[in-house]
Amino acid sequence: MESNIEVLSTVKVTKSLDIYKIVDALNRTLKERDLMFGLALDEEDQEKMVFTIYRT
Repeated sequence: MESNIEVLSTVKVTKSLDIYKIVDALNRTLKERDLMFGLALDEEDQEKMVFTIYRT
C-alpha cells in the first residue's frame, strides 16, 4: 500500500488553546475532498504552532 501525501501549505500561528477544534472540524468536514489538516508545536518556539494542509 503506497501513501501519497502532498503538503499543500504550512503556516506558523500563535499558540492557542482552541485551535485544535478548528483543525478537527476541518478534518471531519473536508476528508471526502482528500484534504487533511495537521497541527504541531513548533520545535523552535514553544509559543507557536505549525498548521499544515495536506492532500491525501
